[in-house]
Amino acid sequence: MANVKSMKTVPPVNRLQGSLPRIGIRPAIDGRRRGIRESLEGQTMAMAKATADLIGRSLRHPCGLPVECVIADTCIGGAAEAARAAEKFRREGVGVSITVTPCWCYGAETMDMDPLTPKAVWGFNGTERPGAVYLAAVLAAHAQKGLPAFGIYGRDVQDRTDASIPADVQEKLLRFARAGLAAATMRGASYLAIGGVSMGIAGSIVDPGFLERHLGLRYEMVDASEFVRRIDEGILDPEEFKRGIAWVKENCREGPDNNAKSAQHSRAVKDREWEMVVKMTMITRDLMTGNPRLAELGFGEEALGHNAIASGFQGQRQWTDHFPNGDFLETMLNSSFDWNGIREAYVCATENDYLNGISMLFGHLLTGTSQIFSDVRTFWSPDAVRRVTGARLSGIAEGGLIHLINSGSTGLDGTGQQSRDGKPAMKPCWEITAEEAGKCLDATHFCPANLDYFRGGGFSTEFETRGGMPVTMSRLNIVAGLGPVLQVAEGWTVELAKETSRPLIDRTDPTWPTTWFAPRTTGTGQFRDVYSVMNNWGANHGAISFGHIGADLLALASVLRIPVAMHNVPAEQVFRPKVWGSFGDPASEGADFRACANLGPLY
Repeated sequence: MANVKSMKTVPPVNRLQGSLPRIGIRPAIDGRRRGIRESLEGQTMAMAKATADLIGRSLRHPCGLPVECVIADTCIGGAAEAARAAEKFRREGVGVSITVTPCWCYGAETMDMDPLTPKAVWGFNGTERPGAVYLAAVLAAHAQKGLPAFGIYGRDVQDRTDASIPADVQEKLLRFARAGLAAATMRGASYLAIGGVSMGIAGSIVDPGFLERHLGLRYEMVDASEFVRRIDEGILDPEEFKRGIAWVKENCREGPDNNAKSAQHSRAVKDREWEMVVKMTMITRDLMTGNPRLAELGFGEEALGHNAIASGFQGQRQWTDHFPNGDFLETMLNSSFDWNGIREAYVCATENDYLNGISMLFGHLLTGTSQIFSDVRTFWSPDAVRRVTGARLSGIAEGGLIHLINSGSTGLDGTGQQSRDGKPAMKPCWEITAEEAGKCLDATHFCPANLDYFRGGGFSTEFETRGGMPVTMSRLNIVAGLGPVLQVAEGWTVELAKETSRPLIDRTDPTWPTTWFAPRTTGTGQFRDVYSVMNNWGANHGAISFGHIGADLLALASVLRIPVAMHNVPAEQVFRPKVWGSFGDPASEGADFRACANLGPLY
């Protein structure tokens, strides 16, 4: 049993430079005085305060800090007050704006004109004052000026005195807020590549232009030799290393060595490998976000880090042909806990597949949870499973399964050993208990690496994900002449009996973590059946996030002007800027492609 009773939750902290983005609330009003504006001031400002309250009690940043809202000092009745609000928002770090109103306002005079700020407008559905009319008018102005905004309009008419926010309006406000904050959080941060291209994988051929123009991210790169330099020159915290290696020896169970006995590394060599992979984990973290302890040790430049919100480790083959692999560092960074306690998961992509790393980043920013990185390895049809194991698939798996398995960065949260309402889950760090962290460790073996793949040794993470978790698999791809496109597949994890799963796992590599995935199928197109999902997936990797977050991913993609080529999100859940409807059915792939092409990259 893992000894984690004393494990504490690390106080939430923003690891990136600068402040976390805030949401600006803009109460728009009819500017006509001598009776009209005066009669609306209270109701309009109350809408703004109610919106801020909803967001403040509902959302947190992935680190656990609460999302803060900034309300304009006055209602906005025209260009002068709009400018005052914009200046206040600049001072206070607003990265997302929501305009609210119960009434008619002068659209082009009151709208948010910042082209880089994700924006939404909530027009109160009441008959006493035409908030819905303003909503339509100002969204038309947004479309005409090329400043797309999400429109929020409640389904049912409310009385003027009704200060509540209907459930459907709440859902849209929060969906937009999550997407807008994800986009704003990326802006100005970095993607850090440690090493270059891994084994010819296209996703590890980093395109700085995509990162800069669509995401607002800086591209940073260091050679993997930086590990050797920092280890040889002692550029890491020696006290933390002692604590880390002791914690690993006590809590990380070493699994069976499946290499031929003649090839197996000695105990002394394995112990040295454990020390190195712990150091590699610390160094990767320090490279990403810095470490003030290094400045105290005399390494001021290294203490700063690269302000990286996500990273990738090339590993194969130039590094792993000689040194221990990166499986442990990727696993631990992508987990929500380590020897320092329970804390926000990092995002670190295997094989420096930055497109999968960014897909993981999207999921992490939207949910605050650890992410799973996997090969989309094999479609197992019911007939194939029956032929190999004699078992019949049933329930959500009756149409077959996709075997998600990879040597690297499936965080320990991916065991599914955390729980919510008695069901398996992957939770944000502020909800995870020490007991749950211990269960994740107890469900995991760290097996000596397959030396045919990894000549330098190391330790791979081995577990099977618990079944019954709603999950969403996503993947960014770059297509020549088109640019970035996103794929999204909602579904569930499946737990197979050992006598069924082990023969299937043993056909690939039994030292790697397995997630059995059953996507939700629709009977048509790319989701006609499970085979079609596998057959239409655009790359060898996928990023898996807890929860059915497809609608949030689609909203975020529209903010970033990235079209979605494949998804199984129900049409009624699709939420995009209002102007998408001018390009066709706003829930359709065609309208999405046309809108994104017309508007161009966000930055």
